[in-house]
Amino acid sequence: MSNTQIKVQSDTWISATWDEYIRAVEDPAHASAKGYYRDGKLRIEMTPLGHDHASDNTVITFAVNLFCTVKEIPVNGLTNCTYRKIRVREAQPDVSYYIGENADVIPWGTSIINLETYPAPNLVIEVANSSLADDKGEKRLLYEDIGVSEYWIVDVQNVQIIALAIANRGSRRIEQSNVLPGLEISLLEEALQRTRQVNQSQVCAWLLQQFQANL
Repeated sequence: MSNTQIKVQSDTWISATWDEYIRAVEDPAHASAKGYYRDGKLRIEMTPLGHDHASDNTVITFAVNLFCTVKEIPVNGLTNCTYRKIRVREAQPDVSYYIGENADVIPWGTSIINLETYPAPNLVIEVANSSLADDKGEKRLLYEDIGVSEYWIVDVQNVQIIALAIANRGSRRIEQSNVLPGLEISLLEEALQRTRQVNQSQVCAWLLQQFQANL
């Protein structure tokens, strides 16, 4: 096996073997990057540092956690966690959730989640500022392959959430979450829109009122 390091261009898919992918993600130059691998191609994605991406990531994570707390839905959320099926595929979504009976399925002390040992997360969320086309394309196919139940793409620039239910390695648009029953996607979009006008504390208080009103 050759140890030659392939030239990796960030934020694009490059043909590579699994071993080349592992060398790329373990390269100290990519210590703060996220890695994806599917069908003999890798993507090294530099972690966004901008305000808008970070804010939407924070708000959408809070919203899901708050909804689950109010509705008493067991949940465990993970930020930038690695999901791996060795030599086949890997993903590091912005946010992912194990929900309901799967909430406690990953034991404490687990590093990379081996998809041959543990189930895929119920919900995966990618926050897209500059990566929207890829999040709707190759990453969507990757999460279909991994077998997540639901995939959300937060379109930062258009203040929109593209929510997809996944089954049988295919996906379809949905207006209400299947894994979080009763959660309307439009409500989350409105919360994001409000952050463009007021601070997050006010948005979170508004969300709490909306969730409690439907108890």
